[in-house]
Amino acid sequence: MENQDYDPKTIWNVPNILTMFRIVLIPVFVYLFMNGHDIWALAVYCIASLTDIADGRIARKYHMITDFGKLVDPLADKLMVIALMITMVIRGIIPLPILLVLAGKELLMLAGGAFMYKKGVVVYSRVIGKAAQAVVVSGLVLCFFHGYFDSIGVPVHLIVLWCGVALTLCALVFYARGAFIQLREMKEN
Repeated sequence: MENQDYDPKTIWNVPNILTMFRIVLIPVFVYLFMNGHDIWALAVYCIASLTDIADGRIARKYHMITDFGKLVDPLADKLMVIALMITMVIRGIIPLPILLVLAGKELLMLAGGAFMYKKGVVVYSRVIGKAAQAVVVSGLVLCFFHGYFDSIGVPVHLIVLWCGVALTLCALVFYARGAFIQLREMKEN
């Protein structure tokens, strides 16, 4: 529940500043990772992930949920994940089809979310979407250790990522179904 005294159109608050900081970290991550500084790049990715957790908790706890945050927070997350995947494809760590499926899903979610927002509807993530994201993020983190998995002959990072792809596609179906139901209910009312 939002605080009645808080202006939801306000941009400058701690959660939104953390979100913008996460966007600034994207080129830092790309520079480090593309120049072979994998551990530093992983540290930047982990910092970005922690700011994502922190901004959401702060926004909810202190009733600082804003329209800006509702739009930009998921955008920041998606941009970081897409940047991570693109750099991993370029370096040959993950295959292109994983990037295409996951980036395509993210772009559909962004477009769908923006369309629904214009209609005055926010479709919240479901448990399957959060599970899919957790599996994909786990797989992406494991990709930083691909050399070890390659040396033992078991591409654990890719197995986890493909599981994340499957869950992501299931989550997309649930998200689309929920969006259509909400749109239909709006038309009926």
